[in-house]
Amino acid sequence: MWIDLTNSPHVLVMRPVIEVLRGDGHEVSVTARDFAQTLELLDRFGIEHTAIGRHRGEHRGAKAVGLFSRGATLMRWAVRHGPVAPGTGRPMIARRPFDLALGHGSNDITVVAAALRIPCTTMFDYEFAALQHQINCRLANVVVVPEAIPPERLFRYGARGKIAAYEGLKEEYYLADFEPNRAVLDELSLTVDRPIVVVRTPPELALYHRFDNDLFGELLARLSGRALAGAVQVVVLARTAAQRERISSLDGLLVPAHAIDAQSLVAHASLVISAGGTMNREAVALGTPVLTTFQGRLGAVDERLMSEGRLGALTDLGQLDGVLGRLRLPGPGHGVPPPTKASRTRRDPRVIVDLLLSARHR
Repeated sequence: MWIDLTNSPHVLVMRPVIEVLRGDGHEVSVTARDFAQTLELLDRFGIEHTAIGRHRGEHRGAKAVGLFSRGATLMRWAVRHGPVAPGTGRPMIARRPFDLALGHGSNDITVVAAALRIPCTTMFDYEFAALQHQINCRLANVVVVPEAIPPERLFRYGARGKIAAYEGLKEEYYLADFEPNRAVLDELSLTVDRPIVVVRTPPELALYHRFDNDLFGELLARLSGRALAGAVQVVVLARTAAQRERISSLDGLLVPAHAIDAQSLVAHASLVISAGGTMNREAVALGTPVLTTFQGRLGAVDERLMSEGRLGALTDLGQLDGVLGRLRLPGPGHGVPPPTKASRTRRDPRVIVDLLLSARHR
């Protein structure tokens, strides 16, 4: 089997999938794009992989060039790593190099799988990344999504008859075996005598987030002032080196230079503020209060979380002072400790694995 990872969250989602597949005796090959912390996280989790390609930029034209260029390289790699003719060592072009291709929002693997006639499953949990889904849903055999997304929202992408839905959040599956580790607090020199606020930057390079998030810039300036005043400790998790460089110019904000145990940090935090999606839902899954500054169209998953009171929206910085004033200190004995096994929803990753594998039978 072949799994392609093109962004940092994909590593988190696919880690337990890879473990289950390999535990069941499947041979799994992993390719990855050099973007954000994707390669760092693969190294951190000890997942063997082949790095192929890089992100080409935020504009549609650059993305098209990236898809063509990386797709061609992936195709050559897939053919070389497929079955070989006995006694020759040469690829057997007439046979499929893999029996299944899996991706989480990766257009690259879906296109290559279609060209090589490899059954393919794509997976995502935000339904309004239109260009991405027009490619993936039409070419993939199976589309795995949370049941919160109304199926009719995906029909325009060509997903009719292909949808395989799972309950809850994808984060509840890949965090099922997770227990918070306090080592991350020591690594970042954080203490439990002041609230910890974790901030995740916007996905500026994503086509569904193609505008500057002015609210987010103002938020960072406000948090910088509160941190300098000693009211809070603020950790900003940047997605790219360019974001990291810009944000590091603000005093009082801690901006890690490399991939850290972000899930443990979220579990110990007093508050998470994120302009993306995955970290918001990780906070929900781990029981940490969370606000979103996402200014695009809300997906069905976030709509449901908001209606249930599990996710808040930060739309006006006037809200911030009141929110910060109500924060509880992190850690046991200082408010609410990280969630215990009894207070979290943990779902079996094998459910996701079975849905992903269903493409072999279609």
